[in-house]
Amino acid sequence: MIKDLAVELRTVPLARPWGADVPSNHVLFVTLTLDDGRSGTGISWTPQIGAHAVKALLEHDVRDAVIGLPPHPGLVWDRLSARLGEAGRSGIVPIALAGVDLALWDLECGDRSLADVLGPRRESVPVYGSGINRHYPLDELTAQAARWAAAGHPAVKVKVGLPALADDVARVAAVREVIGPDTALMIDANQRWDLHRARTALRALERFDLFWVEEPLPADDLAAHVELRRSVGTPIAVGENIATAHGFRDLLTAGACDVVQPNAVRVGGITPFLRIADLARVFDVPVYPHLLTELSGQLALALHHPAMVELPEDATLTDLGLLADPSPVEITGSELRATGAPTRWTAEAAR
Repeated sequence: MIKDLAVELRTVPLARPWGADVPSNHVLFVTLTLDDGRSGTGISWTPQIGAHAVKALLEHDVRDAVIGLPPHPGLVWDRLSARLGEAGRSGIVPIALAGVDLALWDLECGDRSLADVLGPRRESVPVYGSGINRHYPLDELTAQAARWAAAGHPAVKVKVGLPALADDVARVAAVREVIGPDTALMIDANQRWDLHRARTALRALERFDLFWVEEPLPADDLAAHVELRRSVGTPIAVGENIATAHGFRDLLTAGACDVVQPNAVRVGGITPFLRIADLARVFDVPVYPHLLTELSGQLALALHHPAMVELPEDATLTDLGLLADPSPVEITGSELRATGAPTRWTAEAAR
């Protein structure tokens, strides 16, 4: 049975800030101790907002609710989700749940890797270059694209949604010029457009042969996503800010997207991520896990549909100093493979 829960909050500087207001990420290390003396650790993560609220939720309501439960990920997740529902189903609640769920999966895996426990369907998955780069000047953006091209990534992703559409067009054109016609190019608007602006922008950008547009609209505006997908040819990817299986069900049932992108922390952990992946499989829609490269890579190895894994420049879990050696994955060129090592979280480098 679970005997105790402890939380440690760390703020980790980013080598490449994600903007003037995001110089760091916040990580909470959640450790569960069992009555037999074993312990497991997981993380809750937020780039900017809510870390102290998540910590308070974990130390009070979650700790009280989890003590005495058996260390079974599915059972604990369902019990906690029902208990915490009064505080909401998205935002800080699933982020807090993720720390507990990842700790339980740490216990479940023991000395095995997550990829081995889930059962890999493939030996490797491609990684794609991803930049949080809306604030980059054009020369810095094209230099980043050149690094991705030199590394041989099969795809790259850049941010759009600047105040002037002409600036977005110029930047996407410059990146396409650098990476050439054979590299897939994604754009990410981070919910900055309304339906009219999204239609206008995508019609101006479609000549660059976009692999997808990510989060073109507010994440919870289901009707607008349906209408946008009906009226443009660019595939639509959405999901990093959808927190529940019901939210993904509604997207899939409505035919609102071509790709879903659950973030394993924002949905509440590995347990709900796997449920969402099974749901997407029923609709024959591919799952591309969002950020958290080393965790997402192991999940992607076990997914039904082949996927690519996001490789944010200088901002993987390893880059942030959150994983102990040896790493559970290795990236060689543009391919990610599991090493067979367990996922071990560490707060030491984040001190």
